Formats: sequence, structure tokens, C-alpha cells
Amino acid sequence: MAQPTCRILVIDDEPDVVSYLEALLRDNGYEVRGTTESSEAMALARQFRPDLICLDISMPEPTGVRLYRELRDDAELGGVPVLMITGVIQQFKDFIHHRKHVPPPDGYIAKPFEPAELLATVGKLVKRQS
Repeated sequence: MAQPTCRILVIDDEPDVVSYLEALLRDNGYEVRGTTESSEAMALARQFRPDLICLDISMPEPTGVRLYRELRDDAELGGVPVLMITGVIQQFKDFIHHRKHVPPPDGYIAKPFEPAELLATVGKLVKRQS
């Protein structure tokens, strides 16, 4: 019996990053959708119903932080694991630590990242989800 394909939503304002992550994840058996528009991300997430969301923090309005809070507060999407892919990990960890009502993301990857590190982290998060 074939294992169901995990769905991953990539949200990053850099088109090259979205394209790269889409290709890397597809080549490794994941079903992927990506967007560079944070304003469209919630609607796309509801439609696509991802098993994991890869989210950049440093994005134009709505910011990645705001989008993350919306995801966590959403009844439908709040349980979907979020992997933060960003160059400002420590600043975000400090920010979340001071926001007791916002749970931390399920994982962090620093830009620039190694493909093997990203794939290992994604694998752990989707395995935990299933």
C-alpha cells in the first residue's frame, strides 16, 4: 500500500527561495505549494490543507510573525506544524518567549541552509504529525 504524500506549504517573499524549496521538496516526494504573497497565505493554506508550513519571518505585510500568530489562532490550521526558515532565529525566539499566548514554532532553520538539514527537519516534523 502506497504511503500518502505529505503536503507542504512554502511561504516566503523571495521567489527564488520558494522555487528552490518547491523543487527540493518535490524531488523528495512531497506535494508542495508555494506563495510569495503573505496576504494570500491563509486562503491558500485553507484550500491546500498542508501537513506542514514552511514560513519566512521577514516578509512584507502581513509580516511572517503576524501570519504565524494568525495560523496558530486559526481553528482549522492551528495544529499544523510550522517550520520557520529565516535569518533571524534568535530575535524571533526572543520575541516568542515574551509572548506567552503564542506557542513557539515546531522547528527553525537558519538561512542559508543545507538541503540535508532542511530535509531532515521536514522529515521529523511530518513524521510527528502522522
